[in-house]
Amino acid sequence: MTERHVPDRDSHLEEVAEWHPIDGTPTKKKVAVGCSIGATIETYDFIGFGTAAALYFNDAFFPANDPLSGTLLSFATLGVGFAVRPLGGIIGGYLGDRIGRKPVLVGSLLLMGIATVLIGLLPTYQQVGVWAPILLVAVRVVQGLAFGAEWGGAILMCFEHAPWRKKGLYTGITQAGFPVGLLLANLAFLVSVPLGGSWAWRVPFLLSAVLIVVGILIRLKLEESPEFEELKEEGEISKNPLLEVLRDDWRNVLRAFCLRIAETAGYAVAVTFMLSYLVTEDLAERATTLTALMVAAGIGIFATVFWGALTDRIGRRPVYLLGTALMVLWGIPLFLVVNGGVGTAIVLAFVVSYAVCQNSLAGVQGAWFPELFAAKTRTTGASLSYQLSAVVSGFTPLVATALYAGFGWVGPAVLFSGYGLLGLVAALTTPETWGRTEREEVAALQRDFAAPTTPGMTPEPRVASGQRQLIADSATD
Repeated sequence: MTERHVPDRDSHLEEVAEWHPIDGTPTKKKVAVGCSIGATIETYDFIGFGTAAALYFNDAFFPANDPLSGTLLSFATLGVGFAVRPLGGIIGGYLGDRIGRKPVLVGSLLLMGIATVLIGLLPTYQQVGVWAPILLVAVRVVQGLAFGAEWGGAILMCFEHAPWRKKGLYTGITQAGFPVGLLLANLAFLVSVPLGGSWAWRVPFLLSAVLIVVGILIRLKLEESPEFEELKEEGEISKNPLLEVLRDDWRNVLRAFCLRIAETAGYAVAVTFMLSYLVTEDLAERATTLTALMVAAGIGIFATVFWGALTDRIGRRPVYLLGTALMVLWGIPLFLVVNGGVGTAIVLAFVVSYAVCQNSLAGVQGAWFPELFAAKTRTTGASLSYQLSAVVSGFTPLVATALYAGFGWVGPAVLFSGYGLLGLVAALTTPETWGRTEREEVAALQRDFAAPTTPGMTPEPRVASGQRQLIADSATD
């Protein structure tokens, strides 16, 4: 643990509190909500594509004479967007560490909006033949780049504005934007089902234009991260954050990569593949599957915030260990529950898969991943590890479909549990950044901030280790 002697207590505390107050910045709530709304819109756009790929794109953009091949090609197109997300994460992370978090937030949202509206205007295979899937892939690439840049900027803005002792809660609010986006996307597809034909999938994408305008206006009003402003003022901005993080923090990049795979690839099996599986096997109508997912997403909004807040009380690692352990155990029972074709059982399956297994991991990542990296390379490190996993998860529905074709439902069930096991091992080998010692140190420091100064006495406020080491290093003895 780090203890620093500070001759002038008041000047030191004022200096630290000026750029990163222990109770967060005055705009911390506004930033958390603004980042969450942006995450909602980006998820609406990106996840909406997954829903459309599972339910419509196999017929709309590919030959309809072979349904299984159409589904495989549709999921392959879905995977392309995930495959380019690491590039978006690298670009967004690099720019976030070089020019600021806020410009990345605005730019990624604008790019995503343009691409999503274009999907709603694309011609189908019946209209232009092979050009239809080519255009679809091109627009999906743009979506992937935008979404890859989005997460790091949003989470880092929220993380660096948040109170020290409530970073899990505040980043959980931003992470909750993803289930909100999932809910809105599937609500749009559910409402558009009666329209029939291509309008059933075009309308949800076209509606994105309204959301984008709202999101841009909100994000333009957000203040830049206080930690980035301090780095810029001190001339400590990294000249090459990508090189630095790969040289100095490659182990944490690898750890976070494996942690993230469990969550996002697990979602790809339990939700994206499951939507197609239920419809293909006539276990449920499209409306039933979408309703089940909407219920799970609605619960997931609150579950994500709950899991994030829980990490502030007991640490990041215990919550992740619980979520990944449940994934290992849930794979086979998941398919046994839905195979009966009972509506309530299907709803239950989606709730457990999403609100418990997936959200318990997503709620932790917003605080845990940034805490693994130094402030000057934080956006790059967190974004890179977060988005690299997209290469795996993006093609997971394709792999799950292939496993189903060869081994039946047991194949994707074992795949889901395997992802959980990977995450479990990664959690065991990743440093705890908010354990009991760190929580006690920050609590003591908070008391030092609040305590009155006694004449003739010079207390030595303690500074927590890990992600707060930068603050200790920036103080002047």
